[in-house]
Amino acid sequence: EVQLVESGGGLVQAGGSLRLSCVASGLGFEDFTMGWFRQAPGKEREGVAYILSSDGNPYYADSVKGRFTITRDSAKLTVSLQMNNLKPDDTAVYYCAAGWGIHPGRGRIREEYDYWGQGTQVTVSS
Repeated sequence: EVQLVESGGGLVQAGGSLRLSCVASGLGFEDFTMGWFRQAPGKEREGVAYILSSDGNPYYADSVKGRFTITRDSAKLTVSLQMNNLKPDDTAVYYCAAGWGIHPGRGRIREEYDYWGQGTQVTVSS
């Protein structure tokens, strides 16, 4: 059984930082693209960042570029999202996702992913 378990969410003031982690089990971690998505109330789930299995490079949504950093640790089966200079607009439930065979450029499309975590709440106060 595949499991993705997120942690690290919380309440932070604008300008602060949080680090989200996602531990994977039950899959060949190195063969999967790992992504972070978020969903704010009343909005669609959007791709924030992903790191491809094929080239290991990170990709970001424009709204978080320069503030968020995604990394993966194959030894620990973990993908992390370091979030700096947080803004109230970053408030959302953040989800970790794993997808097999995702082509470059399609990593922010939720339908490309096979497995999802339960989500962790991030709240940024102004």
